[in-house]
Amino acid sequence: MGLLTYIVPAVTWTPLAVFLFSQRDFILRHKTGFPLPAVLLGVVLLFFGTALQVWTGRLLSLKGLMGMPEVSAAVESRFVTTGPYRVVRHPTYLAHTLMFSGLFLMSGIIAMGLVTLLDLLLVTLVIIPLEDRELSVRFGPAYDAYRKKVPGFFPRHS
Repeated sequence: MGLLTYIVPAVTWTPLAVFLFSQRDFILRHKTGFPLPAVLLGVVLLFFGTALQVWTGRLLSLKGLMGMPEVSAAVESRFVTTGPYRVVRHPTYLAHTLMFSGLFLMSGIIAMGLVTLLDLLLVTLVIIPLEDRELSVRFGPAYDAYRKKVPGFFPRHS
């Protein structure tokens, strides 16, 4: 789809963002209270998610994080298997799930919990399979071998 990859979401998500902003008082009003240990866990999750996002951003560059190599031949495509990519194939998705989870535990806002759950489902059931397919086409057997060794989202305990 080329640059349409960026235009279509902007056109479709902008009305949703405007609607959500207009309803922010209602959305943010519904909260639950978590005990202090859960709130502290939220702080830890937010910290580690943010650190993981920064780490992957340094490895991929901003253009890599934005998916520019997928839509423009002018942007160099690199196959990264170091750092957090040794543990999971998609650490950026893990990072924002950790951050969303941390924010939910810290704020107790029900909508944040729903966003976290929806994000987790979309990432694991839709986005990762599509991205794996695209990366397999782009990097061939090297990516296929990497995919067999390294889990997509949930790290394995060894």
